[in-house]
Amino acid sequence: MNRDTIFQFFSILAELNPNPETELEFGNTYQLLVAVVLSAQATDAGVNKATRRLFAEVETPAQMVALGEDGLKQHIKTIGLFNSKAKNVIALSEILVRDFGGAVPQDRDTLVTLPGVGRKTANVVMNCAFGMETFAVDTHVFRVGNRTGLAKGKTPEKVEALLEKRVPQPFRVHAHHWLILLGRYTCKARTPECWRCPVIGQCEFRQKVLDPPRSRSK
Repeated sequence: MNRDTIFQFFSILAELNPNPETELEFGNTYQLLVAVVLSAQATDAGVNKATRRLFAEVETPAQMVALGEDGLKQHIKTIGLFNSKAKNVIALSEILVRDFGGAVPQDRDTLVTLPGVGRKTANVVMNCAFGMETFAVDTHVFRVGNRTGLAKGKTPEKVEALLEKRVPQPFRVHAHHWLILLGRYTCKARTPECWRCPVIGQCEFRQKVLDPPRSRSK
């Protein structure tokens, strides 16, 4: 995509959804951090289902430490990899209490030193909690970036670097949310629903699926 096409691409998405937000449910920055850690290789819907009761009970790192690893597992056992995730959440909570007074640091380099927190998780927290212009590349953003021609790269890091370079103002803060939602609901992995995509005119994907599947007769 050239510069003008990229601007048109995001202009259309912004007009349709001016203030996109993460679909993870949380009440504060710490709960957001926990939710994003839990969301690795899991759906937002699945995480939300598990954390509603958890977050009603736990609002701070100190409360999570008090709950303990076994107690946390009882809340999140429906989420994939819950054993390792519980271990990481308790460990990062202990660090937040010990080293940061219970606060989530507003620095990506510091965040990625916490157990279970990779660059994508740190980028989500920096963006959603602190309004920073970061580009969290999950499977949806990776697919949309490559498929549309917006940011082609063989690794999430490469896609992120290209988004950092190419996404213009005033779209930078919300860009990764628009891309996630586009990938989750329209530009799907197996069969992209190009026939109803609002940015089909800007997309460079050559094998566009222009006809919706026919409904099966009963």
